[in-house]
Amino acid sequence: MTTANQLLQQYLGSIGSPATAAALFADDGILELPYLASLGIAPQAQGHAAIEGFIASLLKKVPDFRFKNVRIQMETSDQVFAEYDVEAVVVPSGRIYRQAYAGRLVTDGRKITLLRESLDTVAAAKAFGIAVST
Repeated sequence: MTTANQLLQQYLGSIGSPATAAALFADDGILELPYLASLGIAPQAQGHAAIEGFIASLLKKVPDFRFKNVRIQMETSDQVFAEYDVEAVVVPSGRIYRQAYAGRLVTDGRKITLLRESLDTVAAAKAFGIAVST
């Protein structure tokens, strides 16, 4: 059995390798960032290919995207809630992307079945050069 915390740490550590990160998810696992819909970005990816594609697309824009400063807030064997940060340059805009994520990971004991992350969409929009109405 792999705990939720172990899977989260593996996912966060492998974000630079889309295939490796996606392989941590169950076949029908979901990576969900519900607030991205407000930026016109699909808020969820389901399955290995979609998750790998989502991460690869992000890395094309932010090649140095890496999670750091992981703070575990709640943990059981099958769920973990944590906060973690990113600071990297967005290549198309040349701006620094500074973000604090909050993520809830759920596991079936082997793979990630759901990773739901929240983020500051205004900070993301500014860094990526996306116009938003306030």
